[in-house]
Amino acid sequence: MKPSIAAKLAQLDDRLEEVTQLLMSEQATANMDTFRKLTREHAELTPVVEAFNAYRQCEADIATASELLDDPDMKEFAQEEIGDAKNRLAALDVELQKLLLPKDPNDDKNIFLEIRAGTGGDEAALFAADLLRMYTRFAERNRWQAEIVSASESDLGGYKEVIVRLVGQGAYSKLKFESGGHRVQRVPATETQGRIHTSACTVAVMAEADEIAEVVLNPADLRIDTYRASGAGGQHINKTDSAVRITHLPTGIVAECQDGRSQHANKASAMQVLAARIYDIQLREKNQKEAAERKSLIGSGDRSERIRTYNYPQGRITDHRINLTLYKLDQAMDGDLYELTDALVAERQAELLAQLSEGS
Repeated sequence: MKPSIAAKLAQLDDRLEEVTQLLMSEQATANMDTFRKLTREHAELTPVVEAFNAYRQCEADIATASELLDDPDMKEFAQEEIGDAKNRLAALDVELQKLLLPKDPNDDKNIFLEIRAGTGGDEAALFAADLLRMYTRFAERNRWQAEIVSASESDLGGYKEVIVRLVGQGAYSKLKFESGGHRVQRVPATETQGRIHTSACTVAVMAEADEIAEVVLNPADLRIDTYRASGAGGQHINKTDSAVRITHLPTGIVAECQDGRSQHANKASAMQVLAARIYDIQLREKNQKEAAERKSLIGSGDRSERIRTYNYPQGRITDHRINLTLYKLDQAMDGDLYELTDALVAERQAELLAQLSEGS
């Protein structure tokens, strides 16, 4: 282990002890904001320090076993112990490097996931509905809540545009690499000649902005319009001007919502989406600046970038950024995205580890 990493880990060990004492003090809950921050810090530090303690125990085991090498009766046992401990040490070294990687502050946030039909007309809108189902099924597998914030339906039952809010631990961390162009190749239901068509949708994954921190919206910069909700009908469609459209005048960004039960609910949802969109632009500008300095294999979340192809005739799904092809299209469309999302996270970790090695 590099001395700089060992020194950092020793500091974290001391900090965990300090945080533990603070949480055990009588004044711990006097300020609930401070208490929550300390609790979160304790949860983040614990796995790092536990892995560091396991690493140090391995080093101690090697030292103890090495003392037995001169004893003929214990030599074989000692060599076996040293071999096992060195294997554990190597694995723990890699694990500790990953644990020390800079944490994305948005990873634990809820998200707004926007799917918009692109080229392909009705078929693209139907594919947007398929993608919505894929992501909501993935949310179910992770026990997240999914709620549609805004939807513009097409004539054949698809979506021209749909925004869904996913609420759950680690939603952003698992889906942040889904932003970009998604292309489908299949024979549409309306195709009489059996020809394969290519259609596309864009997906944008936006971290939900904290109410107090990331985005400050000046009321003077907002234009709020109300209008009558339109759609397929049903009990949730009000006959009054309950739909809300909010325009952020300095940027021209628009957010609208009509699926809520009241104008108040729609306004609150539209404000959340607007804040998330502005925050997303800030994040993408930052990511693009970083990508200009170092080209990321995964990209910067640019919506114009084609990231994935879904080929129905071959049952194939391909992620072009990491050259990963899986013949598991049915499972993926049913929400089993773990192999894809895990591979993208692993690729990002590999990039960060490479930067860590270069910087050490």
